[in-house]
Amino acid sequence: MVGVEAKCLAELEKRVSWQLDRASLKELMIPCFSHTCATLLDCELVLRLVRGFLSLEEVVRSGAALSKVAKLVDCYLAEAAVDSHLTLPEFFALACAVPSHARSTDDGLYRAVDMYLKAHPALPKQDKKRLCSLIDSRKLSAEASLHAAWNERLPVRAVIQVLLSEQTKLSKQVEWSGPLSGIRSPAVGPEGPARCMSRREMVTQQMEIKRLKEDVLRLQSQCMKMEGLIEQMLEKKKGSSRWKKLLELQCLRPANDHDRFLNHYVEA
Repeated sequence: MVGVEAKCLAELEKRVSWQLDRASLKELMIPCFSHTCATLLDCELVLRLVRGFLSLEEVVRSGAALSKVAKLVDCYLAEAAVDSHLTLPEFFALACAVPSHARSTDDGLYRAVDMYLKAHPALPKQDKKRLCSLIDSRKLSAEASLHAAWNERLPVRAVIQVLLSEQTKLSKQVEWSGPLSGIRSPAVGPEGPARCMSRREMVTQQMEIKRLKEDVLRLQSQCMKMEGLIEQMLEKKKGSSRWKKLLELQCLRPANDHDRFLNHYVEA
């Protein structure tokens, strides 16, 4: 806002932050007019509003309001992530401004991370890993997990983590369905009370659960081996490119005994 005193502007931001849980995504899409900001949207302003909202004592007692703000922030991040000038620290600051317990699901955050990776294809590998560490794979829905499993933009470690989380969820569902089936009170219908499980059936079910647990451990081991092989392949690829560059440099230099020995060693 042009010509507004800093004190008045701070007071206005403070009042807006108090009602942030009532704001819509469209109302937060505020363009940045500062010459020092490279992004189209004023992410710093939204970050100040979120921090101001979280500083309220009422937020601690109102989980519903906090959940609304968390969803709003994730939606805003997905829109802001399209901007190629949005830096990783700026994305991180806004994503981490909301406590993790405020998100009942990480689907919105996953979408924002995916949009950022799509808009920043040249992002280094370590930064991609750091970015994906924001997502709790245990809080992804089945649809989001399926999308992540086939997402080529995600690092291998992140995809493996999603697969393991889904396998763990399935294993827990089987574990709970076993003991609870014997605890449920039998439903009396027109055909009489439900039949109790025999000892043989219970043993069979326990063996099936044990087999599923073993499958989970086997899958974890295979995923770790797969990740190691991929890392080795990437290292070999980097090594071969270094040798290629070295040979190209050697071809440009006049041949001497040392060069002949090096070329003979490489060809052998």
